[in-house]
Amino acid sequence: METPCSKWDIREKVWEHLEASGLAEFPRPVRGRIPNFKGSLQACGSLRELDVFSRAREVKVDPDKPLEGARLAALQARKTLLVPTPRLRTGLFNRIVPPPGATKEILRRCATSQGVRDYSVPVGLEGKAQVDLVVVGSVAVSEKGWRIGKGEGYADMEYAMMVSMGAVQEDTPVVTIVHDCQVLDIGEELVDDHDLSVDYILTPTRTIQTNCKRPKPRGIMWHKVSSEMLGKIPILKTLRCRERQAGKDVTLRDEHPALAKANRAAISNKVMTANTHPRPAPGSAPVGQPHVENDPANPKLGGSDTVTTVCVGNLPGRLRVSELKGALRELQVIPVGLSWQGAQHRAFLHYRDQGTAHRAVASLQGLSLGGSALRAELAQSQGSKGPGESDGHK
Repeated sequence: METPCSKWDIREKVWEHLEASGLAEFPRPVRGRIPNFKGSLQACGSLRELDVFSRAREVKVDPDKPLEGARLAALQARKTLLVPTPRLRTGLFNRIVPPPGATKEILRRCATSQGVRDYSVPVGLEGKAQVDLVVVGSVAVSEKGWRIGKGEGYADMEYAMMVSMGAVQEDTPVVTIVHDCQVLDIGEELVDDHDLSVDYILTPTRTIQTNCKRPKPRGIMWHKVSSEMLGKIPILKTLRCRERQAGKDVTLRDEHPALAKANRAAISNKVMTANTHPRPAPGSAPVGQPHVENDPANPKLGGSDTVTTVCVGNLPGRLRVSELKGALRELQVIPVGLSWQGAQHRAFLHYRDQGTAHRAVASLQGLSLGGSALRAELAQSQGSKGPGESDGHK
């Protein structure tokens, strides 16, 4: 069976290729990270040649290792350098402030992760940051400007928060810096409305202007923010309070009535005990519920040809298919077919009803199962094919 191509498939392929080809650099392994690569300093050096960099006074660069050269370029050009705090735990930005008369060596140190800690001052919501250029890391990016991060959503959230606090405008350019092998085709159907697109791609050999017309996120989409994320990011609470006072709808993902029962089940850890529920005999299904396949072969869907597939990634190695089935029963998002790929830490759920598929993504994304936060997204291979048929995506 050729599996549908999802964001998680693309991430895995990039990480595996970088390691197998000897292109991966410290920190290793690159899996689960914005990957560092051979030639990153050379790619970052191209930043100086961009007019948008020359004109910028204030530059935001993510803290990832492959962007170290971009941070150095901003410091050497005497620009104000803002670096997001890791996982946004203590605020949104730190401003890097080199000591007076800093030598080239000290500037290099300021651009490292340790330097970001040693030479920074926090910028609060009252700091009135006006960012002229945004530099983000990527796992993969297309020449059209579609970007895939490592799957935790922090770069998208950082940008949305900058919009909310007035730090970026609609025309603020976004640059990403990657190895050439990270530039590949990404189906537009994989791009969600909260995903950040990019205007420039810098590689060790190329500078690509994407001319992407897709609007960037226009602020925080509260209906996609979970209570768990709100608890992890203190500044998000402050922004939510401000936007509520301004009359905006700040209802969280797990506060929506349609998802309330599912999230209550998740929060109370019912999914952890779901496999203790009485199970039907092999080959049978509970009354009113479709049978869930655990065979990785094509599910026997019959009837309608229209199938929407959901990719669930980051499944813990010790998880049993029965536990995932139990979670799906608890969340009331039972698929008509399930393709289990435990060795790849993922499963594909097949739905005839698109609404149920979207509800499955919303319910499963970030859900803790077996000690791991699940990743859930619509798979790329959809439409009028069965989930086992090839659609030409590699």
